Amino acid sequence: MVQLGYFTLDTGDIGKARAFYGALFGWTFDEAASKSTYAHVKDSDPPFGFVKAERPASEPNLYFRVDDIAAACARVTELGGKAAMPAESATGLSVVVADDQGVSFSLWQPAEGC
Repeated sequence: MVQLGYFTLDTGDIGKARAFYGALFGWTFDEAASKSTYAHVKDSDPPFGFVKAERPASEPNLYFRVDDIAAACARVTELGGKAAMPAESATGLSVVVADDQGVSFSLWQPAEGC
């Protein structure tokens, strides 16, 4: 069964998001996993963070965890959806896809140890 493996929230200002949500929910941030354009919320399940965006979306970016991102992208297109090219980061591979009605979501294949 594929489940939500990760999500992000867009923000125009990482520092303000950290201050607001930290004060509101008591969240702390993993400094080793954070940078100027990303703040990773510490000890969250599922894992998530804030991403700096020029035009922040009002909804979260959902990443569904998959074992094989290439196979999952192929299946998306077989079913009438669209898939971008996967991007690699320290946490693994991720890709934005859309279903056959144009609804976007993301797939995430974690790196070893994630």
